[in-house]
Amino acid sequence: MSPYIRKVKTGSGATAVQIVEKRSGVRRILEHLGSAHSEADLAALVQAAQDRLNAGQQAFDLGLTADEGAGPAPSLGPAVVAGTRCEVLWEVLSDAYSGLGFDALGDAAFKAMVLARLVEPASKLATIGILEDLGIVAPHRNTLSAALKRCQGRDYRDALAKACLAHSVRATGAAAMVMYDVTTLHFENEDEDELRRVGMSKEHRVDPQVQVGLLVDPGGFPLEVHLFDGRKAETTTLVPVLKAFQERHGVTDMVVVADAGMLSAGNLNALEDAGFSFIVGSRLTKAPYDLAEHFQAHGDWFEDGQILETRRTMGTGKDARERRIVYQYSFKRAKRDRRTINLMIEKAERIAAGTTPLKKARFLKVTGAEKALDQATIDRARQLAGLKGYVTSLSTEKMTGNAVVGAYHDLWQVEASFRMTKSDLKARPVFHHQREAIEAHLTVVFAALAIARHLQDTTGVTIKKLVRTLRPLRTVDIRIGKQTITAAPAIDTDARDILDRLPPINAPGH
Repeated sequence: MSPYIRKVKTGSGATAVQIVEKRSGVRRILEHLGSAHSEADLAALVQAAQDRLNAGQQAFDLGLTADEGAGPAPSLGPAVVAGTRCEVLWEVLSDAYSGLGFDALGDAAFKAMVLARLVEPASKLATIGILEDLGIVAPHRNTLSAALKRCQGRDYRDALAKACLAHSVRATGAAAMVMYDVTTLHFENEDEDELRRVGMSKEHRVDPQVQVGLLVDPGGFPLEVHLFDGRKAETTTLVPVLKAFQERHGVTDMVVVADAGMLSAGNLNALEDAGFSFIVGSRLTKAPYDLAEHFQAHGDWFEDGQILETRRTMGTGKDARERRIVYQYSFKRAKRDRRTINLMIEKAERIAAGTTPLKKARFLKVTGAEKALDQATIDRARQLAGLKGYVTSLSTEKMTGNAVVGAYHDLWQVEASFRMTKSDLKARPVFHHQREAIEAHLTVVFAALAIARHLQDTTGVTIKKLVRTLRPLRTVDIRIGKQTITAAPAIDTDARDILDRLPPINAPGH
């Protein structure tokens, strides 16, 4: 069958134009001309494909006319689209990569993988197609594999982490506070090994998984990322990450903020012994005892935003240390807690009445075959509605109760970075199985996350929107005889708004 033009939709919504042939029922791509993000681009690519198929090419009408009195213009030959490229988007991503100091790695293939993941997360093989679609010279697949091996062998993550802290200090001042949290990335297979293991999943899955610990600054910019086996307890991941951060940067005088999942007396003692201060979420199980005086004097009445403080001994024996506990009451939180409590009571009532199958419920008490509401637990939950507790090693002179609460509330920035990592950057290592490959993949994601957060902070738009806005802007090279004319893309209002917010960042600190 003779070669023909094929148009096919890509995962990004663009239309790829190819010249293909079919032999013995097998379709083979002879040439990939590019991908169009607009009708004009599509028409130009189809015309270019047609020119390659047909012996006689029709010239583009470029509006070139001879000067008056200069005689007829010489024929330059047919106009052919020599290629298109997403120059604007690539320069924005490349400038961000350089501006963060990542060019110090001196690895073009690694850079290509990082920037391609920002555009469209995919496997190594698909990454080559993404780069070609962008009009970028793509490394061979073997070159990408070699870059991942170099990534581990030369410890790229160490260089990236140092560059990230340097950027954070430039952007926010001296490092004084860091946020920490853990998430899980699962594998859709049944086989476990020393790394990929079935454990407590935040997504309630029973597949083998790995755990990822992420350390960020108060703005959500990533500083460290670490990989742990899927069965490791969350509480045991915090100290190794902070010690690695301490050894890498020689920093000790910092405040660490983490959620209640990191709360254990041993963890807090280890943090304090390492020279770190901390603010950690506290569970409410001890609140009735901590706030006994308040409940005796005022009952369940609190002012909105009220701060109450107490001290409690945590740990046993020689590990016992007295800790400062800060509680805050929020009317908005109380309203939400009461609504949740009422829904849980309704669930327990349906189970007790036999209208819903027996399952675990917070306010259900089962004694033999008898099912009933646990009124004592309900009363205690209602008493504590609206309260949130925090444990800190900081004295009141160093940080007031309100400041402690405010610092903890910035912890959502870690969750925002995790959402970006798992959704926009698709961090789940689908195509990697050995630890070294998973670690290298995580390093690529770490670099991509740093660029994404930097661009989001600079432009005020998500990386997903930035790519969607700038990717259609394609520079077109038109060849006329021996000459090549470059046609710059038309910048629309949305793209101009983004580009106007980007400073020229060609080197770190500029």
